[in-house]
Amino acid sequence: MAPWRSTLILIVTLCAVLAIAFAIGCASSRTVFVPEESPMRIGPDSRIKVYHRVNGEWTLSQNRIAIPEGWYLVPPSFVKE
Repeated sequence: MAPWRSTLILIVTLCAVLAIAFAIGCASSRTVFVPEESPMRIGPDSRIKVYHRVNGEWTLSQNRIAIPEGWYLVPPSFVKE
């Protein structure tokens, strides 16, 4: 086989691998806008940092905690302080 053919096959293979990797990467993450008036429910296996009240101040937790599936997340406008 001519040397240019093996180089061409290598280039085509690398391009195909990069295209597949790009397509998989784009499909796995997306941003979804949730409107203010729409509460959300926690999905399975959720571990997040949360704010909690310490001496009347909202403080971010140092570590991530497990939130049970099915709990609701609501926007601040839903909560009366």
